[in-house]
Amino acid sequence: MDSSQTTASTAAAGGGGGGVSAGGNGVMNTQSIDASPVDSSATTAATPTDDQKENLTQVTNSIQKTLGILHQLYLTVSSFNVASQLPLLQRMNNLVLELDNMTRLADKCNIQVPMEVLQLIDDGKNPDEFTRDMLNGCIAKNQITKGKTDAFKGMRRHLLEELDQAFPDEVEAYREIRAASAAESKQFAQAQSILPNGDVKVKKET
Repeated sequence: MDSSQTTASTAAAGGGGGGVSAGGNGVMNTQSIDASPVDSSATTAATPTDDQKENLTQVTNSIQKTLGILHQLYLTVSSFNVASQLPLLQRMNNLVLELDNMTRLADKCNIQVPMEVLQLIDDGKNPDEFTRDMLNGCIAKNQITKGKTDAFKGMRRHLLEELDQAFPDEVEAYREIRAASAAESKQFAQAQSILPNGDVKVKKET
């Protein structure tokens, strides 16, 4: 009776798997192992604090475990013989299980990775090169913008000098309006930086 019940349970488990046809015992083992990551992920998802950090840690651990299984598969295949068939099936089942677990855990992580980083990894390069290139690009664009700003300031200064010679009264009125507007902006900024005790944070002019 016990043997018939175990065979019936394995048949039911094999019907639920559907995707694996060879190695009935191995398939049953993968499904029994598969239940444990689901339960563990469900329990960890119930914690309300630091969910994203916990999920990221779980994904990282799953990646490390997958790399270990791949290394074991490499060792098994490189020295394959008849006795290695069962360990090979078990490790392949463990790999499929861990990849499925990694996919479930990754669905809970809201992390966006640029495609350039993945391309660098596929090319066998250091992904930190993407950060370096981004910083260098930002520095170059900053220098270009600074050059344009300095050019506009020089042109404005030159125009004011030319206009001061042709229309001195209008330029004087313009400068008074600019000074009044700057004073109002300064007062508004000081009003926005009022401390709770009534003090005002005033930036010292150099």
